[in-house]
Amino acid sequence: MKRTVHPRAAVGLMTLVLSVLTSGLSRPLIVVSGVSPTAHAQDARSTFTVGTASAARGQKAYGALRVPAGSDPAAEIGVVVINGAKQGPALAIVSGSHGTEYASIIAVEKLIDAVDPSQLSGTLILVPLVNVASFERMVPHVNPVDNKSMNRFYPGNAGGTQTERASFVITKEVVDKCDHLIDFHGGDLDESLRPYSYWTVTGNQKQDDASKELVLAFGLDHIIIAADRPRDPAQSRYLENTASTRGKPSFAAEAGHAGTVETDDVNALVNGSLNVMRYLKMLPGPASLVEHPVWIEKILNIAADRSGIFYPLVKRGSFAEKDMKIGYVTDYVGRVVSDVRAPDAGVVTFIRAVPSLKQGDTIANVGVLKKGGQGG
Repeated sequence: MKRTVHPRAAVGLMTLVLSVLTSGLSRPLIVVSGVSPTAHAQDARSTFTVGTASAARGQKAYGALRVPAGSDPAAEIGVVVINGAKQGPALAIVSGSHGTEYASIIAVEKLIDAVDPSQLSGTLILVPLVNVASFERMVPHVNPVDNKSMNRFYPGNAGGTQTERASFVITKEVVDKCDHLIDFHGGDLDESLRPYSYWTVTGNQKQDDASKELVLAFGLDHIIIAADRPRDPAQSRYLENTASTRGKPSFAAEAGHAGTVETDDVNALVNGSLNVMRYLKMLPGPASLVEHPVWIEKILNIAADRSGIFYPLVKRGSFAEKDMKIGYVTDYVGRVVSDVRAPDAGVVTFIRAVPSLKQGDTIANVGVLKKGGQGG
């Protein structure tokens, strides 16, 4: 909500001296010059601090979220705070929980320069790369320090391994300080993924309506309805869900495939974010909403029942009928050992991007369309 300061609250210079008596002596306790207490109360975010980044109104600040050492090494996660010249909501955009989902990381990097604090109402918190070790070592899916996914252990544990400690810090420094959160992802090195968003249904109608509007403003036309996420804030599991279980309308968005940084994918994430900010009145200008979204009511996972070499027969975004052959697996001398078929009719939201396949790996996801085509 946009708040305004009454003109009389900021008129003139004012010096406030509060005194206490200690051992019979009068000493000044607090001295505040230049701004009245009313003005401070009406602009609680005149300075916004996340980790070591602290930005006054109209400024941009760079810093880090510091994850202390525990059973394994400490870590630092970069953060940028853009505190707008005017008051407004606080939006956090986070990417790089999986450090080889490159398009999403580059998109947040571009947002750092794309948003001018003089034109911004509210505060933008940007965290481009959560999983630094994954990025540096080119390890998909997990943090190689403790072999855990950095989007599965929220709200974190201050006494846990590095992933759990990082999740704890992000919860306290980013989630708790924002009003809305967008969690960016994309196809990892082995995933040929079509762009889509996740809309989490919490059961709170007012919050769900608000987050639905944000998803529509983001602009990706395929939207997965996530109605099965944990509802306990102490067991929130995913970053976006950590914000949602704390009453903050939020969502996740995915664009990018197979470790590539395609202009269309990056632009979809950047432009979607800017349109959400216009919808929230954080940036000037009108916001447009997706007019004919494709609502996906559930995702069916196809896992490999054996190791081998995978050959896809469809592309990401294709529509598959039930039992349609979408790929096959051979042994290491070219003999077909299994066919891969769609378990139900739906959109192939991603299909494996590499031939390497071991038992248990995800081969593809098929998104079943919601009957009637309407979300909610």
